[in-house]
Amino acid sequence: MTAGRPARTLPDSFKQRLARSPERGRVAALVRGLALHTVCEEARCPNRNNCYAQGTATFLVLGPACTRRCRFCAVAQGRPAGPDPGEPERVARAVADLGLTHAVITSVTRDDLPDGGAGHFAAAVAAIRSRSPATAVEVLVPDFQGDPAAADRAIAAAPDVFNHNLETVARLYPLARPGADYRRSLGLLARAKAAGLTTKCGLMAGLGETMAEVEAVLRDLSDAGCDLVTIGQYLAPSAAHLPVDRFWTDAEYDGISRYGEALPGIVRVLAGPLVRSSYRARQIYQEAARARRGAAMTGE
Repeated sequence: MTAGRPARTLPDSFKQRLARSPERGRVAALVRGLALHTVCEEARCPNRNNCYAQGTATFLVLGPACTRRCRFCAVAQGRPAGPDPGEPERVARAVADLGLTHAVITSVTRDDLPDGGAGHFAAAVAAIRSRSPATAVEVLVPDFQGDPAAADRAIAAAPDVFNHNLETVARLYPLARPGADYRRSLGLLARAKAAGLTTKCGLMAGLGETMAEVEAVLRDLSDAGCDLVTIGQYLAPSAAHLPVDRFWTDAEYDGISRYGEALPGIVRVLAGPLVRSSYRARQIYQEAARARRGAAMTGE
């Protein structure tokens, strides 16, 4: 597997009708007008047109430049500017103006900040709760370099969903995620779960992992108490990024969903070629909430 190899032809499952709706333009204009960023644009998400058309977006805080150099990611790398103290309130305004019932906030990795940006996440959660108290808030956070105080600051904000992505199997971390640590990320999810939060994790398919390795990741997530898992096809953003090793089949996605959902604690594994971390975020959060209510009623 050599970086720079041309991407393979996309299967038909990636072909989507371009959604045309007044909402698409309204979301884009609102994001621009409030000087915000979305991961939809920065990471070149294949679902962004349809999500915008449905009046939703995943907000990217702490600037568009990442301090890590993951070899799969389309987000720009470089030296970021300092945090914008007005950004959390502008995100909250966008959430309110869009009438979102489920808001997703993520960020680039900010290893340059003493708390990794945890305080900024907490401020965004608080601002959204102040303006839109009925909105469920999901955060997709970096690993905060394993700093427990930073992790606890983000956890203490009590988001409705605490999401942190493992991205790939442990064997591929040196290749795909230099600077990250598989066990450190599992520990962050376990810490959030121990605090009583609904936890979530995302994986990519097609980087060279085996199915046995993905099953091992799901077992590790089960042990960490992870509630929700998303698995979607990796797409190389450019010839300079890691190439796609292969495209998973629909049968493989179905099989891994069944495997994960049979493990203790995992409520839902949403898997498919177009699945991304915030794909159908509201839907699977509600599924987790129903499962939690059911468990409480039965005393499990």
